[in-house]
Amino acid sequence: MQRTTTRHGGQILVDQLVRFGVRRVFSVPGESFLAALDGLFDAGIDNVVCRQEGGVAMMADAYGKMTGQPGVAFVTRGPGATNASAGVHIAMQDSTPMILFVGQIRAEDRDREAFQEVDYKSLFGGLAKWVTEIEQTSRLPEYIARAFHVATSGRPGPVVLALPEDMLSALAEVDDRSGLIAKLSPDLTNVAKDALEWLSEFERPLVLVGGPHWSPQAAHDLATFATVQNLPIALGFRRQDYLDNRHPNYVGDLNVGVNPKLAQRVRNADALLLIGSRLGDIETQGYRLIDPANPHCAILHVHADANEHGHVYQPDIAVTTDAVLFTRALSKLPASNANWENWTKSARTDYDIWITPNETPGDVKLEQVITWLSNTLPDDAILTNGAGNYAAFLHRYFVYKQHGTQLAPTSGSMGYGFPAAISASIEYPGRTVVCLAGDGCFQMTCNELSTAAQHSAKPIVVVVNNGRYGTIRMHQEKHYPGRVSGTMLANPDFAALSRAYGGHGETVTKTADFAAAFERAQASGTFAVIELVVSEDALSTSLTLSGLAKP
Repeated sequence: MQRTTTRHGGQILVDQLVRFGVRRVFSVPGESFLAALDGLFDAGIDNVVCRQEGGVAMMADAYGKMTGQPGVAFVTRGPGATNASAGVHIAMQDSTPMILFVGQIRAEDRDREAFQEVDYKSLFGGLAKWVTEIEQTSRLPEYIARAFHVATSGRPGPVVLALPEDMLSALAEVDDRSGLIAKLSPDLTNVAKDALEWLSEFERPLVLVGGPHWSPQAAHDLATFATVQNLPIALGFRRQDYLDNRHPNYVGDLNVGVNPKLAQRVRNADALLLIGSRLGDIETQGYRLIDPANPHCAILHVHADANEHGHVYQPDIAVTTDAVLFTRALSKLPASNANWENWTKSARTDYDIWITPNETPGDVKLEQVITWLSNTLPDDAILTNGAGNYAAFLHRYFVYKQHGTQLAPTSGSMGYGFPAAISASIEYPGRTVVCLAGDGCFQMTCNELSTAAQHSAKPIVVVVNNGRYGTIRMHQEKHYPGRVSGTMLANPDFAALSRAYGGHGETVTKTADFAAAFERAQASGTFAVIELVVSEDALSTSLTLSGLAKP
């Protein structure tokens, strides 16, 4: 039903969000968008009030990853916007649909360097998919409808809409826009047949799946395709939940702590079927596994955005469609005549050996902790993390069983894991949510413990404490041995910090004590922090073994 009553801009904006099915927004309040807050008052949209705008944008990004719909965030002008830019960058590099509404000064004061004035097109121009400022109240429905379309079409990404204070509080009479766009799905049967026929000409093909546009059904279709064709399936960086890792054709993921044998297999492959992924820096180990100027293998690239074809690697064949539709078409094909059994079987053997725990120094063995979590948590448990050497243990030893269980930034942003865990716990209150974080990573966003308390989120945070920025220290020791500078940390008592916010907190100094501590955290009925005191040398071990670092 169209609405033609006179409303202020904030009400028009919120009514439009309702039309597009928005259930939840994330925010830090600001006087620059009071009218929008007024519109949210009785709209039936849950407003998750956070403690810092970086957390706002990261929670919105996590929501976008979980649902496939744009995560919606509200932040104020100036410092609010600059704080939120970290999450916008994550959404852009991770291809996550997101819409960030930013308060702005009154239009009549523009270009006077008024209080907290920022040119948002310049600020976010290289960080977001689309940035604009809405100058007319009556055009709010138009801009918001376009924002939802841009954020979700082609390669998804973040959109930033600046809201001048006077525009938002002004009155207008305007119809709402419909949130429905009819989309016709093309028949990709013949395209998939041609792709498989092309692949059948090679002896050592590798299928790499990543990027946006995925679902439980797509994971099932990928498993069917892998089984019928008996092809090796590798997953992109932090897309490990795109296929049940127990599937016999799953051969590992291309991450910062990659299995050296999988890396070598990429080098030995004579063809690459790339579905959804951009084949980026991390997946190619700094573009060393595959030379963009002279690839050693043939490439068939499937991506929803035609602009990604040839952006870095020139494919032999390009298919413009999303990964879900293409994988569905592949799953319906009969087996080809090619025999890839030995190639696939040896790749899976390499993976099975890789995930066998390799002992690290110290009384707390992180590899054993991750293995215990992998073997104990329910299949639908959600694991989140930010950035740091600790994450290499998660990538290596945790076996993801189903889609929708991994939330992590391909942009490598520290601090992401905890806001993502809060967002996941709010979205799925009945599921176990575990955040793995380093001591430096957690302290980037640990103030959101207050947000967890306020909104009854119950994630369990496992903080790996080695008293340093471990990844940077590792590289520092490699390039400037014995000259430690700027990488040591003075840490709080993380367990006590959690208790101070009203949560559960424990400190673990021996591996054998972790299981009982985790069970107590689960039974606490609230959010929890378990601090693992690990050896200073432990976290470099996983990356050293992968060949990415030198002892």
